[in-house]
Amino acid sequence: MDTRVSESELRALLDAQRMAWARNMPDYAQRMDDLARLRAAFQARFAQLAQAMSDDFGQRSRHESQLSDQMTVLHDIDHVRRHLKRWMWPRRRWADAAFFPARIEIRARPLGVIGVIAPWNYPVSLALMPLLEALAAGNHVMLKPSELTPRTSAALAELIAAVFPRERVTVVQGDAAVGAAFAALPFDHLVFTGSTAVGRKVALAAAANLTPVTLELGGKSPAIIAPGYALDTAAARIAQGKLLNAGQTCVAPDYVLLPRGTRAAFVQASRDYVRRHYPSLRSTPDFSSIVSDRHYARLHALVDDARAKGAEVITLPDANAHDAARRVFAPTLLLDVGTDMRVLQEEIFGPILPLLEYDTVEEAVAAVNQQPRPLALYVFDDDARRAARVLEAVPAGGVGLNDTVVQFAQTRLPFGGIGASGMGHLHGHAGFVTFSKLLPVFRQSRWSGLALLRPPYGKLTERMLRWLAR
Repeated sequence: MDTRVSESELRALLDAQRMAWARNMPDYAQRMDDLARLRAAFQARFAQLAQAMSDDFGQRSRHESQLSDQMTVLHDIDHVRRHLKRWMWPRRRWADAAFFPARIEIRARPLGVIGVIAPWNYPVSLALMPLLEALAAGNHVMLKPSELTPRTSAALAELIAAVFPRERVTVVQGDAAVGAAFAALPFDHLVFTGSTAVGRKVALAAAANLTPVTLELGGKSPAIIAPGYALDTAAARIAQGKLLNAGQTCVAPDYVLLPRGTRAAFVQASRDYVRRHYPSLRSTPDFSSIVSDRHYARLHALVDDARAKGAEVITLPDANAHDAARRVFAPTLLLDVGTDMRVLQEEIFGPILPLLEYDTVEEAVAAVNQQPRPLALYVFDDDARRAARVLEAVPAGGVGLNDTVVQFAQTRLPFGGIGASGMGHLHGHAGFVTFSKLLPVFRQSRWSGLALLRPPYGKLTERMLRWLAR
């Protein structure tokens, strides 16, 4: 679509989708067909989508795109199609005994037209996963991809146009102004994935229409390494999650808390990991670029601020690993960080990892709870009871025990934040429920005991009320 799309054109698109949905709400057969055709077209065009993402970033690992954008979408489609019929069945419940022999049930009904605002960091999977879950629930969808990945947005628009009529699914391209107008449309539900700051603006815009919102935001996701846990294992799994997409991942570990006296060993293990898996950082195709010059400069500003305030900066594998021309920001560890530094105040969203030491696990938990509630909490601990106590003490959107990031890829787990890291849930059945109205239905029988509670009230009514109020 023309990036100069106007507010009136957006309204017309929404009206057309709403009228089309009201005329012919998608049934089970239509939903299954939509998902099957989307899957086939997505598979056929994924190489084009991966190249578009790499072009938008400057360099994006093809294998990481397959792992994080291709596999997640395919697994979600397959999971939804496998279970959709059961999800759509009315769920019968027992009516309260006082209303016997009435029956009750819950029916999942589509909401109408869903708006999806997708981010730039995983511009394919985080656009298509909410879209396919909304389609599974029987809705029509308007999708607004990020303006920071214009080639990917154009490729997504071509994909969607090849699969769906415009009145069922459409892609709206455009800049931040178009995004703001999009968020202000009176959708039946709106999904936004992105930063907390922009999420607040989206929530305010939606509130004017009383539009329900699902906000998938970010924040500072901590990794706590418990005493006695193997540092080599923890460092490798944290680095793998942190360096995926060069740290531009909402659930990436944002900082590490480790037992006092183990910092040097963790630094060495991290250095070994980078040398082993990225032997030539400046030329490897396996390490992604930072998405824009502005974001690249922001990361350097975070490090400069920390250094100026007394932090020790360790660039891996060596101090000359950055490549400004290709926007390759080398993995960076920060030691001796303080709460006055921006890296402990802002979401990093890049391959910078502050390391903090603690004396007791309780101290580590207290430090985490001083921050806004995180999207992800990572705990590395062989002591199951101690790990469980940490999980009970730290509110978080999701948890990874002894690994990082991979909880996002589980189709049977709901994904969502808490507090500043978001609200609502997506993925699999959770996404189906989010995009459905769980309609309560009370079905009265031919004979109803309620007939005995009609006026004029007398002694029978008194006896029945005493029995019901026991």
